Amino acid sequence: MLMQLLDPSPRLTNDPRSVKVNLTSGTGVEVEWKDGHRSSYTFPFLRDACPCALCDDEREKSGRKPGEGPKLAPGALPLFKAQAKALGAEPVGKYALRFAWNDNHDLGIYSWAYLREICPCGECRAGR
Repeated sequence: MLMQLLDPSPRLTNDPRSVKVNLTSGTGVEVEWKDGHRSSYTFPFLRDACPCALCDDEREKSGRKPGEGPKLAPGALPLFKAQAKALGAEPVGKYALRFAWNDNHDLGIYSWAYLREICPCGECRAGR
């Protein structure tokens, strides 16, 4: 199986002008890209889009796209699960963010290129 790799080099479209991580309000992350585009990510969306190998493998096996939550099996009753919330966030070099989640997961490194690729806005979703 061939795997397409993202080009991590800085580009106008995947290099942020400003980034706001709203830990206190718990709302998510806002990015203004250098090309003027704005992206807004909720913490549950980002947790369901975690790019670590473990989460990526689980998503691939279940047929989910980054940002889509797990689906219940037919007839299964939903169990209470606390909504995903970032407890901390830190830059990784000049190319990414890493979050510490309330479910004790902290393996994903969200590169700027990856965040731009999964932008949940209507314009970007329509272009995929």
